Amino acid sequence: MEIFIVLWNQYLYIPLYNFLIWLYSSYSSYNLGVAVIILTILLRLLLLPFTILVERGKIIGEGLEQAVREIQRDFQNDPVKQRHFIRRYLKRNKVRPWAKAVVLGVQGLVLVLLYQVFIGGINTQEKIPLLYSWMPRPDFINTQFFWFDVGQRNYFLAAIVAGYVFAEILIGQWEEKVKPTRQEELFALLFPAMTFLVLAWLPSVKSLFILTSLLFSTIISMVTALIKKGLKKPQKQPNVS
Repeated sequence: MEIFIVLWNQYLYIPLYNFLIWLYSSYSSYNLGVAVIILTILLRLLLLPFTILVERGKIIGEGLEQAVREIQRDFQNDPVKQRHFIRRYLKRNKVRPWAKAVVLGVQGLVLVLLYQVFIGGINTQEKIPLLYSWMPRPDFINTQFFWFDVGQRNYFLAAIVAGYVFAEILIGQWEEKVKPTRQEELFALLFPAMTFLVLAWLPSVKSLFILTSLLFSTIISMVTALIKKGLKKPQKQPNVS
């Protein structure tokens, strides 16, 4: 357990803390909220290859349902061959179901690290010695971002994130063009509610991080929608007359 704590602090917590302070001192005009936004965008750019795999999987998934139906029809009396050809279809189209887990897992890890950075206050004397010797040491870290302090709870920002999550769920259900089940309706209400309760209890830097990441995901999803729309356009037949 002690080894885990040492590895966690030396290779995750302290590097992230130093990187955040470096962003604060160099590129955020000494505003920690801006530094967190920059950190989130850089993280999502770093995870972009995995995000592209996730979005590519969504595009492939549209044809997957039809392909599975055809395989089940062709081999309706042979479930072994059904599984074999479904796996071969996924492999041929390089569907990566683990890519989403990587994206969510890394973001979850950073959220935990940010909580550790902000717990007990970021301006405490205990945290300053964690800065590397070559790192500029600010006299004071400005945690004020617009009208709120990112180191304190903010119910309004938590409500914005919860509302954003609720809207995304509703849009997803609407795009499926199928009446949601009772369980799906409950999920659409309970998940945003739980999101609000958790974020309202934590420092608002969590809400800022998640909201920035959600906006980034929305932009990627819009690009994916445009690609899918382009793929659905019927190809023009050549004029042979």
